[in-house]
Amino acid sequence: MPASITLNHIKQAATALEKVILRTPTIMAPWLSDRINGQAFLKLESLQILGSFKARGAYIKLTELSQEQRCKGVIAMSAGNHAQGVAYHARKLGIPATIVMPKNTPFAKIEGTQKLGVILILEGQNLDEASAFATQHAQSEGLEMIHPYDDPAIIAGQGTVGLEMLADVPDLDTVIVPIGGGGLASGVAIAAKALNPNIHLIGVQAASYPAMAKALYPTRTFLTQQFSSSLAEGIAIKTPGLLTREILRKHLSDIVIVTEEQLEAALAHLLIDGKMIVEGAGAAGVAALMTCAEQFIGQKVGVIIGGGNIDARILSSLLLRGLAHQGKLVRLKIDLNDAPGVLGQISQLIGQVGGNIYEVSHQRLFNHITVKMAEIDAIVETHDHAHAEKIIATLQTSGFPTTLME
Repeated sequence: MPASITLNHIKQAATALEKVILRTPTIMAPWLSDRINGQAFLKLESLQILGSFKARGAYIKLTELSQEQRCKGVIAMSAGNHAQGVAYHARKLGIPATIVMPKNTPFAKIEGTQKLGVILILEGQNLDEASAFATQHAQSEGLEMIHPYDDPAIIAGQGTVGLEMLADVPDLDTVIVPIGGGGLASGVAIAAKALNPNIHLIGVQAASYPAMAKALYPTRTFLTQQFSSSLAEGIAIKTPGLLTREILRKHLSDIVIVTEEQLEAALAHLLIDGKMIVEGAGAAGVAALMTCAEQFIGQKVGVIIGGGNIDARILSSLLLRGLAHQGKLVRLKIDLNDAPGVLGQISQLIGQVGGNIYEVSHQRLFNHITVKMAEIDAIVETHDHAHAEKIIATLQTSGFPTTLME
């Protein structure tokens, strides 16, 4: 694959991938369309084999290797999705594979990679530290490095996502794509601009890792957050690619920075409104659309959902936290006399106004009230914020001082 990638190279990659991967759907999202008074479409790479677009580029790169390179084996560094893509196709092609992942990689991605029969090494606290180790290990062991983004074959493979999306919705005004190292965004940019020169391409980065934004727009000031770990670990890159940087410099319209809170909100809406399981990096485009909705008013916008490999523990926490943010799950601190039957009375009052006690704990020691009283810490399911306020008013009117806890 030449360094200068064209639409034709991406079409060749699409042909090579026809019987290897899934052609994922592009669907309209009415709940997002309403926010922009237009049409929002989601390209669901979360439904791809292994749950990510990374399976595309990995296959194209592996099939380009010489017989000597295949025999020696390959090594890849990844937070999970690229690792699984390389491991999956390497096994099918009979190529020995070593995978290096950061130590804080979600369990779901570690387990998914281990099942594919590779040598797995956990090294470093982030992708950059894992990358440094992988590069050194590749040199010492004579392995071929399969770079996750800064490689023409990888970029051409990822570009097939854009090719498919534009085939499904040719008249998109804007495409929003997550950016880590820039492989997906570069491939999609080449395909989209070749098919529609007037299309706008918006990249998205996490505020904890806005490396590409700073590289492309050095004079601008971007919102940043000082977190060592991001919910969007798949785009948590400190050093963007050199090849991808030049491609995006040519084709990208802008980059939107989203916070951890905005990523979490997007994931919650995808779960609750969209009925979709998506990982943090995969939800970055939706976070951008929700955060900057006024920028896309009246447009036909395509958002690439890059992956769905989210840890089950994180998923359950997100769902419950999402309900809490919507006022559908509230935490109440209730003061009461420490006497028999009082707890039953409180339960009855909450039930009478339609609340459901999800969890309750009785605190007698660590509080600042009289020894003859106690505190109840109750988590209650409600319809919304107004319903929660009604429950609180009912308890207070009945003589139980109640506080809504943040």
